[in-house]
Amino acid sequence: MKLGRWRWISSTIVFVMLFCDAHTRASSLSNSLGIFEDHRDIGSLLHPGGVKFDPATGTYAVSGSGDNMWFGSDDFHFVWKKVSGDIAITADISFIGTKGNNHRKAALLLRQTLETNAVYADVARHGDGLTSLQYRDAPGANTHEVETAVSAPQRVRIEKRGSYVYVFVGDSSGKLNFSGSAMRLDLHGDFYIGLGVCSHDKDVTETAIFSNVTIESLTAVPGEPVLWSTLETVKVASTDRLVAYTAPEHFEAPNWSRDGAALLINRDGTMGRFTLGGTAPPVGIPTTPQTQVNNDHGLSPDGATLAISDRTDGKSRIYLLPSAGGVPRLVTVEGPSYWHSWSADGKTLAFTGERGGEFDIYTIPVTGGTETRLTAAKGIDDGPEFSPDGSAIYFNSERTGSMQIWRMKTDGSNQEQVLKEPGNDWFPHISPNGKWMVYLAYKPGVNGHPGGQDVELRLMSLTDNKVSVLAKLYGGQGTINVPSWSPDSTRVAFVSYALLP
Repeated sequence: MKLGRWRWISSTIVFVMLFCDAHTRASSLSNSLGIFEDHRDIGSLLHPGGVKFDPATGTYAVSGSGDNMWFGSDDFHFVWKKVSGDIAITADISFIGTKGNNHRKAALLLRQTLETNAVYADVARHGDGLTSLQYRDAPGANTHEVETAVSAPQRVRIEKRGSYVYVFVGDSSGKLNFSGSAMRLDLHGDFYIGLGVCSHDKDVTETAIFSNVTIESLTAVPGEPVLWSTLETVKVASTDRLVAYTAPEHFEAPNWSRDGAALLINRDGTMGRFTLGGTAPPVGIPTTPQTQVNNDHGLSPDGATLAISDRTDGKSRIYLLPSAGGVPRLVTVEGPSYWHSWSADGKTLAFTGERGGEFDIYTIPVTGGTETRLTAAKGIDDGPEFSPDGSAIYFNSERTGSMQIWRMKTDGSNQEQVLKEPGNDWFPHISPNGKWMVYLAYKPGVNGHPGGQDVELRLMSLTDNKVSVLAKLYGGQGTINVPSWSPDSTRVAFVSYALLP
């Protein structure tokens, strides 16, 4: 009995000692990491990373090695906390030293798991100042990014609200502003939030300082949200996106200038020209007395003339004016008429007209006169665009029961469906080199082309008919209503939208 009692007492003492030791180590780790729970290397690193937290200043010195945070897997050091729901993390970021790899990254992360190929989004400060939203939207999928227009901001923030993530950057005064970088991403249940560093050189360790770090749970904010519009471009080869301009206002439908230097948009019934690479707001293009311009507009092949659709006089009708601005000249007497494309020789306009309650495709000489009806199917035919070689007109039609992409000869003959998808597809735009078609894809069940939708920009190769996704975004009406290819066929311009408190 005495021996049994001693064994019981001994076991109890050992258990208590182990519990206390584990509690002490957990408490020590928690204290040493401030607001975070733990840290570890993600992926395969030749040199182990680490973190030093200074409670006096609230700063984290995070060191990491690793080949990259890109493609289908990541190598970096991660300081993390497990969370759920809508949340944000904010911090000031700076690198120690100036001689590292220009692509080294210090990031604020949202990550589904600790696996090297996990779904994630981050705001990454690079060694050369590039600051971007990076994301992987499926396990093992390639990483993509939305570059902000701001270089090396000191303070950055990433928010998860519902199924979207948003990046904010600080200005010279430290005030955080929406960067325009946003992405639809499914982070479900519990996930990880924290700090990450990757040297972008497997043989080197880099250190970044994160200060004034906060993690906030986000709740609904009373009142109407603010609509932000973001002018973006996306590279066809990589699908990487670049924010050109963002503002808390509504603008739509970019056209690329023929010299590749600017984008034209409509806003509040007027036209504006934004110079790429700049930070100044778009400059107005005079169209008086037409002051109710909508999102159906575009430049002639030589860039000298601008076609607009305007409803100042009641129904939308088509006008032409000098591309720098001037007094518009009426082309279509009847309305509603919505411009969509110039022929390759600049002599003919293709447009959508509503006549007798039916929306169909028409053409008309730039000099005006008699319009020619090309489609007669029941339902909406819309978005006509001449092919660059002048042999065909692409358009979208709901004649099969859902909106799909079609093609016909320029006289309206040989109308044929180009592709069939389960959703609803709008506004086909053909690249200047004739190799690609970009279009806007809505989910099944969405009628018309409304705004405020989860949509995709899709790319179809006209060589082999293969389709891929260029971008997932919040948009629809106003995103890509008109031709918006760059002159060299490498990029597409579009507008995304965000509703933020």
